[in-house]
Amino acid sequence: MRALVPGTFDPITLGHMDIIARAAEIFEEVIVVVAASEAKGPWFSLAERLRLAKEAVAELPGVEVDSFDGLLVQYAQRSGSRVIVKGLRAVSDFEYELQMAHTNRSLAPDIETLFVMTSAQYSFLSSRIVRELATFGADVSGLVPPNVVAPLAARVAERTGEANHRQP
Repeated sequence: MRALVPGTFDPITLGHMDIIARAAEIFEEVIVVVAASEAKGPWFSLAERLRLAKEAVAELPGVEVDSFDGLLVQYAQRSGSRVIVKGLRAVSDFEYELQMAHTNRSLAPDIETLFVMTSAQYSFLSSRIVRELATFGADVSGLVPPNVVAPLAARVAERTGEANHRQP
């Protein structure tokens, strides 16, 4: 069975990787679907987020990366996926994700949403927090896959105008 792990992945974090790896242990095929999410004003372009995600999951068997723009359930139907895997960190995540799951179910009753609790060590972690920490020069190497560290530092330098921003 094929499952989707959707997100903006701006950038992909070790929390995302935890959910992706665990989904890969349950499902034969996992598609990490990167949402265009231009309205969110991502730091990385869709092409960059796709590249970083592909590099990060390269060693995980049965995992591929794709992108989508529009309704996730429509992508799920086109790709033949019947399961959407969503990671939950806190009750606040659950409230939002429950609404989305019910909405998706009303649009596509044949598609299930599976909630996976994030591992405790990543329960605080989000892309937003990683970006903020990186902006202030914190070492984020323990929060993101190794292939993300340098591009994130470069993006911080671009955004802050610091040509020689300290790389973690």
